[in-house]
Order: sequence, then C-alpha cells, then structure tokens
Amino acid sequence: MSHLAATDLVTAATHLLRAGQWAAATDLLTAAGTDDPAERELLALARAEVAVDQDFGRPTDHAGAALAAVPGDSWDLAMLRFRKDYATALFQGGDRDLQVRARALIEQAPDDARRGWASFWTGATADNVGEQPAEACAHYEVALELGEKCGDELLVAQALRHLGHHAHAAGDLALARTRWERSTELFQQAGQLRPALAQQASLAVLLRDEGDLAGARALATETNRWARQLDVPFIAQQTAELMAELMEVPA
Repeated sequence: MSHLAATDLVTAATHLLRAGQWAAATDLLTAAGTDDPAERELLALARAEVAVDQDFGRPTDHAGAALAAVPGDSWDLAMLRFRKDYATALFQGGDRDLQVRARALIEQAPDDARRGWASFWTGATADNVGEQPAEACAHYEVALELGEKCGDELLVAQALRHLGHHAHAAGDLALARTRWERSTELFQQAGQLRPALAQQASLAVLLRDEGDLAGARALATETNRWARQLDVPFIAQQTAELMAELMEVPA
C-alpha cells in the first residue's frame, strides 16, 4: 500500500464517520493491511478517532481499546485521549485533570489548526466541566479566529455552535440565530450529521423562544426522527422533551 492509498482510506473513513456510519468506517480501516510503520500508525490513529467519535455520539465503549492500539505518542493521539476523557467527565463525572491537559495541548500544538482545536476543547472543558463560561467563551473566540485563518470549517462550526449557546443564554436571540445558522450550514456542507442534528435541535429551541411554535414543533419532530434512526440518544431525548413541551402549548 502506498502512503497515498492509506491517506485515501483515511479520507473515506472520515466521511463515513461524519455520516454517523461508524461501523462501516471501522471495517474499512481494519481491512487495510500494510507493512509500513507510518501507515500502520496513520490507520490506527484513524480507527481511534472513529471510536472516540462513536462513543461520544451513542455512547458506546470502543475508544479505550482503539487508543491503546495506536503506536507512538503523538500530539494527535494525546488529543484523542483527551477527547475520550472529556466525554467520560461530561457523561459520567470527574475531570482527570482535564483543564491542565487542555492547556498543555494548546502550548504543544504543532500548528495553528491544531492549536485552534485545542482551544476549542479547552473552552468546552471550561464550559461543561469547570463551569467557567467567561473563560470558555475566550477560548471559543480563539478557536473561531484560528479556524477562519486556517480554513477549517468544522472548527469554525464548532466554535460558532458553542458561542451561539452563550448568546442564547444571555437572551440575544438574534446573535444566537446568526451563529447557529452559520454553524448548521457548515456542518451540513461537510456532511457532519450528528452535530448538524444537534444544531437543528438548538434551532428548534430558538424557534420556540422566538414564538414560532409550529416551526419549533416541525423542526423538533424531524430532528427527533433523524436522531432515533442514527441512534444518538442525547439528541433524541432533547427533541422528545421539546416535542412533549410544545404539545402542551396551544397552537
């Protein structure tokens, strides 16, 4: 296998991951065989990324074994380990020194694109584990700036998604809509299904807050259908709760 072929396999698996087809992505990467150590590391790292993303979305429990199978000790592997532990802290409690590790990832990032992602995850940790919204927003702003600079539209989308939540919490519905709509469009453009559905759930909440109850019901219902078929429990639950709430409100 040439290095180009391994890169192409990882690209194809990444698109399957974005579509929520985690098992197909894993099967594709597992079927690839190579004697080249660099290619083995590349494929193993890609399998670990698929597992980390799947565990966050469903959740399942594949990431531990996949991460242990990655040779070497790269920054990218450290980031994936961090994301796994962040998900554990988010859904099960505990922090495993996440904020210290997040800052180290920023300092050690080999380029602006990775520094942007480290800034984003540092913000998410401050936001959702440390309950430090002001610090979180500062990191999201850095992530947004670096995402724009590097042309990383998924990083831009994630930063806008989370900045939109803070605008919504502050009661600035217009700013929340601007940020969430652009974030949704970027996720849709990249074929990143799970975050796009999460954004649609947020837009359904925004429609409710803007007084468009019929629009909120319609969007929540369709997003719930997608989430159930993809088997993403937290989006399915969020939209089901919103649908139940809206059923009690007169049309």
